[in-house]
Amino acid sequence: MTARESDTTTRQRIADALRDGPATASELSASVGVSVSSVYGHLQHVAQTVHGEEGEQFLVAPPECKHCGFNAFDDPVNYPSRCPECRSEGIEEAVFKIE
Repeated sequence: MTARESDTTTRQRIADALRDGPATASELSASVGVSVSSVYGHLQHVAQTVHGEEGEQFLVAPPECKHCGFNAFDDPVNYPSRCPECRSEGIEEAVFKIE
């Protein structure tokens, strides 16, 4: 763990990573060192914190079904287990970004 990591919270490190560029929950998990399921929990809070802060926006490119292209999931900050349209389990991860 670097000095920077020890001085910041997991949510701060996730937010910093998203300010550096877009990332999926799996990519954030690898870079921050927490499980993918934990990343999704932290993202909910990061989205609330960032909203309106210094003119920043929390942006989400929603998950998309690899089979039929469905991308109108109810909650794009969660990873769906299957597509509600075609029931396929092949879902592309959402991509998150702060700008």
